[in-house]
Amino acid sequence: MPKKSEKQKSEQKSDLQLRLAELPAVDELLHEASRRGLLPRFPRALVGEQIRAQLKVVKERVVRECLQVSEVFAAAAFWSVVESSIEEFLAPALKPVINATGVVIHTNLGRSPLSAVAAGQIAGIAGRYSNLEYDLKTGSRSIRYVNVEELLCRLSGAEAAMVVNNNAGAVLLALSALAAGREVVVSRGELVEIGGAFRIPEIVVQGGAILREVGATNRTHLKDYEAVLNEETAILLKVHTSNYRLLGFTGQPEARDLVALGRKHGIPVVEDLGSGNLIDLKAYGLAGEPTVREVMDSGVDLATFSGDKLLGGPQAGIVVGRKDLIEKLKKHPLNRALRIDKMTLVGLEAVLKCYLDPLTVVDKIPTLKMLTLTEAELKKKAQSLRRTVVRRCSADARLKLKIEASSSRAGGGAMPMVDLPTYCLGLQIEGLSAALLEKFLRSRHLPVVVRIVDDWLVFDPRTIFADEFSEIARACQELLSL
Repeated sequence: MPKKSEKQKSEQKSDLQLRLAELPAVDELLHEASRRGLLPRFPRALVGEQIRAQLKVVKERVVRECLQVSEVFAAAAFWSVVESSIEEFLAPALKPVINATGVVIHTNLGRSPLSAVAAGQIAGIAGRYSNLEYDLKTGSRSIRYVNVEELLCRLSGAEAAMVVNNNAGAVLLALSALAAGREVVVSRGELVEIGGAFRIPEIVVQGGAILREVGATNRTHLKDYEAVLNEETAILLKVHTSNYRLLGFTGQPEARDLVALGRKHGIPVVEDLGSGNLIDLKAYGLAGEPTVREVMDSGVDLATFSGDKLLGGPQAGIVVGRKDLIEKLKKHPLNRALRIDKMTLVGLEAVLKCYLDPLTVVDKIPTLKMLTLTEAELKKKAQSLRRTVVRRCSADARLKLKIEASSSRAGGGAMPMVDLPTYCLGLQIEGLSAALLEKFLRSRHLPVVVRIVDDWLVFDPRTIFADEFSEIARACQELLSL
């Protein structure tokens, strides 16, 4: 192909400039945006930014495809893209989703949903001033978690309690306040990593302590602990292994035996419970998670656990135990960096008060309610969900539905070896893959998160609220239009 002459290049450049000159100016488009109601509905700077971005797209296409501006720039389409881009940018990044996975304490979906009472009290306090650190009786300054401390002591049997922002923070604070510069003894079988790359060895080091590993990966004996004790030993640390389990030839000392050893040598025992549990779930056929009171009764000096997860509250790290040790944690500088805000505090208080009545707490805490649903109740929920979907979509023969026995999970590192029997609603649409359907559901304005099993979409009613059934049916109707 012969090279273009300088004259041809100049003519092409001139022609391109003439074509691009037909595009409206930004100021002109801002005036049009006002006429169309985008101003002052949206911030002027953001509207201008999106106008420039879309003009750039138009210019690039005119240049790349040698088109006339009239072939690319369509006013209706242009303004539709500008408006939708602004709305998408301004929409909350954190949004509600429908959890149809059957994983109750779903870390990626916000863990435990709060009770209506707790959510209402958070909403009531969030937008107003409050007595967060103000004693209304005396008119003097107070400590923000004094109210929840009394509740935690009542529910756990501990001498004292405090709350920080999460359980990782609680463990870090305990190590920093009680063991900085000294040794922390941990069984090798408990040196775990959980979600978010939280590793016990690294947390020990971050707390300024020296890690002393004992035992073997699968078995640790009490004598292993005793063999390494010295004047530099600050803590005997026992760790919940979350979703990690060793089966077979395994063993760890009982907490009571570790406590006896610690008392003999004047060394406190700290137990990281992970999830934390305030009621006896064995009464509902759910084994594997001791209650906080049982742990306190074993004699451990401090226990840390999460405020969300099994407890069913907002994210928080709770520490209960000996008053003298709790006081050291409260006075440590790191405590201020880890402290909870007013929303966490009021939500946690509301949830803890539900536990004061053991007869009604399961019905009041959504997490506990979901975990303790019977197979008969779940089958009934699955059938009800199916009827709701059928009423909305019955005219389309491509839709296939079935109800099958399956299993749910507690999630959040709790009861990892326990399968929770359930009944699920399976869905297929002829001609459409499950992967396509699943992607569409999670991209909706109100996403629905499901599982895929053997090319079926699976909706587990265990984690679906009854008032979400109609929205799922609407979503299924939308699937049929793909």
